[in-house]
Amino acid sequence: QVQLVESGGGLVQAGGSLRLSCAASGRTFSRYTMGWFRQAPGKEREFVAAIRWTGGRTSHADSVKGRFTISRDNAKNTVYLQMNSLKPGDTAVYYCAAAQTPAISLSKYEYDYWGQGTQVTVSS
Repeated sequence: QVQLVESGGGLVQAGGSLRLSCAASGRTFSRYTMGWFRQAPGKEREFVAAIRWTGGRTSHADSVKGRFTISRDNAKNTVYLQMNSLKPGDTAVYYCAAAQTPAISLSKYEYDYWGQGTQVTVSS
């Protein structure tokens, strides 16, 4: 049983920062890609960032490049999303996900396991 638990969401003013965490348990994640997605009310769930568990290769959506950074701590089986210069348009529920794929995937359909989500609200 794979479990992903997100934390770190909250309310922040525009221009502020938050760091989301995703703690993974239940499997060895050495061959997993880990990703962050977000879903705003009335919108589709969209890709934010992903990282290979080994090697450190990353990918970020154009909308967050230069502001968000995905990273991981293998010893803690934890993935992070550092979010800086937040905008009201970043308001969404943020989900952590794990994919059993050797390559980074931007598609939500490639991800096999999902966390429960954490709310991020950015006020103007």
